[in-house]
Amino acid sequence: MKNKIYQSFDAAMADVADGSVFMSPGFGGVGIPRNLLAALHRQGARDLTGVSNNTGTLDEKVDVGTLIAAGQVKKMYAAFTAPTHPSQVTPFVQMYNNDEIDAELVPQGTMAERIRAAASGIGAFYTPASVGTELAEGKEHREINGRTYVLEYPIHADYALVRAWRADTFGNLQFRMAARNFNPIMAMAARITVAEVEEEIVPAGELDPDKIHVPGVYVDRLVQIPPDGIWD
Repeated sequence: MKNKIYQSFDAAMADVADGSVFMSPGFGGVGIPRNLLAALHRQGARDLTGVSNNTGTLDEKVDVGTLIAAGQVKKMYAAFTAPTHPSQVTPFVQMYNNDEIDAELVPQGTMAERIRAAASGIGAFYTPASVGTELAEGKEHREINGRTYVLEYPIHADYALVRAWRADTFGNLQFRMAARNFNPIMAMAARITVAEVEEEIVPAGELDPDKIHVPGVYVDRLVQIPPDGIWD
């Protein structure tokens, strides 16, 4: 069986090439793979395209905004591009206003479904979300049962960076509480999935099969988070 355990976050991120597309959940503060994002920041890959629920915060913790502020990201797909408080100006907002970064605003449910479509091999799907708004301009529309829908396409990624609660050596993942936001679907939608693991990595077969949230076939690399949590 292939060894999926890496001894460091830097080793797990070492091969990310310039121009790669990465996914990372940004739903609140729970489940964000801060150690992997910090390692990608140190690694220095540039011209990246990011897929995340938001574009980073100002709370001084490592998140996707760390990569944006460092000039490593050229485009973001996000459900929330503005900060939660209008008085705050995040690096993304400043750079977007200066035409230094591109962005595509995607309704949150549509983003989740576009990622899930990539994971499931679905070529495209119709949704009523965004119909009649600027987000639907230039997209194919179709009337189905008297309602107008817009055509959306999957979002694929080269790398998915996720944070799991527990894992086994095959890569089966368990998430805890609100960390089951974008983590599971992102883990299944990328060419290479890397998971930082909070609690433990146990031998294959020790996790209850009924409580596995992402099968190990989707997971390529695992890194155990040290007791101090690191991520700086």
